[in-house]
Amino acid sequence: MNYTFLALIVTLLLGIITYLKWKLRYWDKIGLPTIPPKLPFGNLTEVIFGRKSFGEQFVDFYQILKAKGCRHGGVYFGASPLYIPVDPEIVKHIMLVDFPHFSSHGGYVDEESDPLSGHLFNLDDIKWRNLRVKLTPTFTSGKMKMMFQTLAEVSYNLKNVLDECVITKTPVDARDVLSRFGVDVISSVAFGLECDSLKDPNTSFRMYGKKAVDFDIWVRIKIFMQVILPHCFLKAIGHKFTKTEVEQFFMKSIREVVEYREKNNIYRKDFMHLLIQLKNLGTVTDDGQILDGVSGSKEFGLTMNQVAAQAFVFFMAGYETSSSTITFALYELALNPRIQDKLRDEINTVLATYDNKLTYAAIMEMTYMEKVIQETLRKYPPLPIIMRLCTKDYIVPDTDIEIKKGVGVMIPVLGLQTDPDYFPDPEVFDPNRFSEEKKKERPGFTWLPFGDGPRICIGMRFGMLQSKVALTTFIRNYRVKLNEKTKMPLKIDKGSFTTRAEGGVWLNLEKLN
Repeated sequence: MNYTFLALIVTLLLGIITYLKWKLRYWDKIGLPTIPPKLPFGNLTEVIFGRKSFGEQFVDFYQILKAKGCRHGGVYFGASPLYIPVDPEIVKHIMLVDFPHFSSHGGYVDEESDPLSGHLFNLDDIKWRNLRVKLTPTFTSGKMKMMFQTLAEVSYNLKNVLDECVITKTPVDARDVLSRFGVDVISSVAFGLECDSLKDPNTSFRMYGKKAVDFDIWVRIKIFMQVILPHCFLKAIGHKFTKTEVEQFFMKSIREVVEYREKNNIYRKDFMHLLIQLKNLGTVTDDGQILDGVSGSKEFGLTMNQVAAQAFVFFMAGYETSSSTITFALYELALNPRIQDKLRDEINTVLATYDNKLTYAAIMEMTYMEKVIQETLRKYPPLPIIMRLCTKDYIVPDTDIEIKKGVGVMIPVLGLQTDPDYFPDPEVFDPNRFSEEKKKERPGFTWLPFGDGPRICIGMRFGMLQSKVALTTFIRNYRVKLNEKTKMPLKIDKGSFTTRAEGGVWLNLEKLN
């Protein structure tokens, strides 16, 4: 019996290995250039074990394929095939021209057992379109202007923290301070709550925010499962991506805010007010109304779970991506004092025309500031890859390669943005790359920190605004230099899905008169 059992095990293992090897010939069979995979993780073994970040790994893929003269190629996540476009023209077709074939991000959604997963970034098809239409009016320039004062008030608290560091001659951990700034901004704008994590780093919002973005080995395994396993199977086994304690905290916090405002008919100029309008009215209005006093109908409104999911993803985006962007911008400005001085001159010149007051109009006039942030996003895109899912069989233009429905597409954002063919001397930090003349010289779809096409990041305006306010607070008031605690040369944190500096960026601040 022992020999029989052993034989069964060996036969089973051989069968699995044979099946996987057959699966790992998918791209070869259709004639697409590929990079040789290895069992059992395909081409992503280095990522799974934390030896490379996602961004670094896909830059490698991009460079290998481009060096071979390939316009595109294929790799594997486990045994699941992933298509990688290299030519910006193919990227354009995927993200814009032939968008109906790639309208999904491929995210895992289970609105019942994992309610915070049902946000705009994850949703597909009709659910995505309907929600996008409803949410778009909440991110217009008019709504950004409405929320600006709340954002500016948090920047005063940021200055107080930085002043204290100057007085005590304490180096500033940029990412720590800016993540606290982000928590305070988003908790105020998205939740209507005064968090004050700048004063108290141990607030609940910050603690649970950190848990939500902690990509430990278990989170990596969850991502692996979501790529290789059918989503219907994951739902059947009760798979949840959101950590239970994170879900409980945010659901409770959002429900309490919504119920309190509805009960007391409170109007506040923030994102939560707009979500409550969508919940109760089905649309966004320019007044303080949050309850339908006529019909009481909520047929076209958001559910409480949908409100919570949108507030949660807004929090996550503001907490993680904006803080990283500003951190890298300060790093580059510390390394490039000439650029820092030029930016400071613009800030002071513009603010002088507004009685030295930080206003929405003043921020929008800072064109060099815009270029500095755009160049930062080029070198350090928060999301170094963008995933799309083929939703309808698709023939790649000018080829005979067919991408089948259900195949994942990985757009190598960092690879494109550090390609010397599009950005000469890509390691050099040069905001002038984003002058109107320079932008016209290079192909489209080579700068994609916010994505592009119909699924371009809906919060792009707010993210840029938050970054501009924080940078203004730093550069207007202090000369920024690197502290010796900053590890040089700077490396990217391999344990993070988003782009983070390994060991952080530490700064010395010199107070300006």
